[in-house]
Amino acid sequence: MPLLAMFRKFVPIAVLAALAAAALPAMAPSPAGAQQVERGPSGLPLPRFVSLKAGRVNMRVGPGTDYAVEWLYLREGLPMEVIQEYDSWRRVRDAEGAEGWIHSALLSGRRTGLVAPWLKDRQASVPLHARPDEGARRIAEVEPGALGQVESCDGTWCRMRFASLEGWMSQSLIWGVYPGETVED
Repeated sequence: MPLLAMFRKFVPIAVLAALAAAALPAMAPSPAGAQQVERGPSGLPLPRFVSLKAGRVNMRVGPGTDYAVEWLYLREGLPMEVIQEYDSWRRVRDAEGAEGWIHSALLSGRRTGLVAPWLKDRQASVPLHARPDEGARRIAEVEPGALGQVESCDGTWCRMRFASLEGWMSQSLIWGVYPGETVED
């Protein structure tokens, strides 16, 4: 085979091999424990938790005021999970799984949480502890579905505020924070 024909045959392969080798660092797995965070057009992570900024908020079936109102929320501070962004609209999910669109001006970055809403119909209560420890003194028993302010979380425990009471609650019992998520004061 003439040298020029061999060159034409192997150059594309060599170029592809060089491009693939250059791309390897970008495609390498992230360090152990690190996770890739998806970001929406706003630059903020998706999904993420936010709360309602107002005491009267419409959830619509689409991203715009021309879309029908599916739900009307009447509780300021209610946590919502942002799962998608479109322009100034956020597709959200509530604690019961209802999804729809809310204008970003009606959402706040303030972190709140509902205490074990999945236990709401049962006769149960959730302990609020003095320290982040199952054996710590119980400050109060909190009803499932109670709304509290998330002060901080360490991945296992969250410091919560309910009116004038502040204490620690197992993070697994709060809808409004992700398992293992840390939240800074």
